[in-house]
Amino acid sequence: MTLFLNGPVHNGPFTLAGRPGKAAGIRLAEALNQLMGKQPAPHLWNTVTLANDLRHRTVALSRGQWERQELAAKYAPGPAPAAGLLTDTAPQVVALALEICQDLLANGTLAVAHVKVRLCRACDHMTGEVDRACRACTIDAGTRPAIRQLLVHDRPDGRPVLARADFHATRASMPAHLVNLAQSAPQRLLLSRTRACGISLGPLGLDASLVLDPRLGLHLAVLAAAAQRGEDPVMTLTENAAAHIVAYGAPVRRWGGMQLRYALHGRIPYDQHALRRLFEAHRVTEQLQRQFIQWYLPLCAWRERAGIAPARLPALIKFLRRVDLARPARPADEVLAELQRNVEAGDRRWVMDARVLAHALAYRMDVGSATEPPEGETG
Repeated sequence: MTLFLNGPVHNGPFTLAGRPGKAAGIRLAEALNQLMGKQPAPHLWNTVTLANDLRHRTVALSRGQWERQELAAKYAPGPAPAAGLLTDTAPQVVALALEICQDLLANGTLAVAHVKVRLCRACDHMTGEVDRACRACTIDAGTRPAIRQLLVHDRPDGRPVLARADFHATRASMPAHLVNLAQSAPQRLLLSRTRACGISLGPLGLDASLVLDPRLGLHLAVLAAAAQRGEDPVMTLTENAAAHIVAYGAPVRRWGGMQLRYALHGRIPYDQHALRRLFEAHRVTEQLQRQFIQWYLPLCAWRERAGIAPARLPALIKFLRRVDLARPARPADEVLAELQRNVEAGDRRWVMDARVLAHALAYRMDVGSATEPPEGETG
């Protein structure tokens, strides 16, 4: 069975009320899991960021305390989700990451290699294989060449980085351009990074100052959450995010009997003033406003993965309002079963099918949401 999980969100300086678009993947995963009759899944967050290394320098709290405080503030003024939060440095993620890396080192998928890199002359931050300005300090001291022992993944010749089977979608809606774009990834991927926070590679025999590349860590957080439930994970994310991370997920997408796939969604034009005007013009109830923002727009973004154009909002509001007027008191079992088959198959056409959507909305209203994503509907 499939468990939908959001692609871990960067723990940056924002709240979900102020930037509700950041919750699109969380809300989509919640909506699809609920339609499948599943218990809510934890919200996933990415904390292994250089930006947070810099932000944390001025704080007296430990890094873990500070990250937890920052994450709790994301959900203000509401509570954190009942299903909890999982970060890419949580103990179960670290344990799984080291287990997987040891297995992949043993079978040759990963390797430890001496690599020519550039280090900042002032702070020794590894900037990569090419000479570029250091982003870890404010001193423009340039970089120096060095050879470091790193964890690497050498892409097998002739094997695609990404295949159609890696997407939770019907064949007709496969993102062929993303499959082609993924092939431009470097032949050798460096999986070690210098970060103040992350999964230490010390247990693998590498320098303890090195941590696992967060682009691989994001996949491992998803796998760890799915492993707790014994289900195959589907990660919700935008095409832009996928383009940056899919190559790093290739070594682990099939591990331990699990298969990780991607469910792509577009961006949502959350505009507080525009939405308020539209709701007033169409006399949309507060309850239906919440369903539109927190449930229907994420589903539409799943269907329209290129993004929802602002000009589409009036038509979508009118459509959901008509669907709500035709909503049955209780969803029909046969329609719900049809809907669940579509969700499991990655078929998104039902999102604009008034008949099926009316029953989906009835089911949503009937079971409620145990962990409604945070308010901040129109920020």
